[in-house]
Amino acid sequence: MLVEQRQELLLRELRATGAVRVADLAVRFGVSAGTIRRDLSELAALGRLTKVRGGAITAVPAAKPRHEPCPEPVFADGEGPTLGLLVPSATYYYPNVVGGVRAVAARRGARIVIGLTDYAPPRDLQQIDELCSSGADGLLIASASGHYVPEATLERLRATGKPFVLMERHPEDSFEPCEFVVSDHRQGAYRAVGHLHALGHDRVACYLTGSPTAPLVAEGHAHAVARLGLDPSAPVVDGGRPPLGSRQAVRQYDTFIDRCVASGARAALVHSDHDAIELLQRLRARGLRTPEDMALIAYDDEFAALAEVPLTAVAPPKRQLGEQAAHLLLDRLRAPGPLPARQVVLQPTLTVRASCGAAGLAAA
Repeated sequence: MLVEQRQELLLRELRATGAVRVADLAVRFGVSAGTIRRDLSELAALGRLTKVRGGAITAVPAAKPRHEPCPEPVFADGEGPTLGLLVPSATYYYPNVVGGVRAVAARRGARIVIGLTDYAPPRDLQQIDELCSSGADGLLIASASGHYVPEATLERLRATGKPFVLMERHPEDSFEPCEFVVSDHRQGAYRAVGHLHALGHDRVACYLTGSPTAPLVAEGHAHAVARLGLDPSAPVVDGGRPPLGSRQAVRQYDTFIDRCVASGARAALVHSDHDAIELLQRLRARGLRTPEDMALIAYDDEFAALAEVPLTAVAPPKRQLGEQAAHLLLDRLRAPGPLPARQVVLQPTLTVRASCGAAGLAAA
């Protein structure tokens, strides 16, 4: 295979998944890890991707969008700060957040150093220290823990003496004067259940995965069931994180379907896209149709549109979240004096497709 052919296939996979790993690509193309690293370096130099530790994520154009005003202050060449960016994943959800950070940093002359934890909470403290050692002037933090940041992590962040902004994370103490930008996942789940209710469903089940977002989705679902007067007998299941395609995962999906059928629930909110697609396939294998026998709404909207029955989905504003967080941090780094702590809450949107039975409606 020619170098150009391999690199084009590499870019195709990156466009499809949002992130690639050196080890996986080396096995797939039958070349050494060093060869893949050289490919990534060449493509990064051309602006076609962004290298991260162990792989690459999609590139974000640095050019300012047409007609966009540029009121924000811009650092002169060579004078811009370094932003330390900590995220738990380079393959799902967070590539879009990273893209938003990168777009703002490019416009305002800042540099980014990224750290990854792969959802291993003990690595949070280590990565914070490494980002500071790499010269970060301020920190953007999406910790590997739950939605509420552990006090030990906040203590480490305060001890750095550097400004920081939390992303998709809250301090557990609601009176903590800490800056953050979050998606209102409760509102996103509420809106999804409300949409299914408007389509005539009086029982809406909920399938969750053991992620930091899951408890908030569950809260939004529960509030919608109570406020809209829905039948509470529809199952709510947190399936944890079994390996995709494993027997354990298949058993959990089948058990959830059995409980839906037994309770009379013919609609479900499913977090995440992965699980919604797996449930769609398990339903088909059992002779159940979507949306006729079971209407589905996915939560995340990473690749919900690519399902065999395109999935209606709740889309948290991931890119905008990264943009807002970067603006908050850069404003604070440049401010000549103290600024009030700012806390930003962004509303998810609902994109209507075929899986809920109302594909003809306009996207909300």
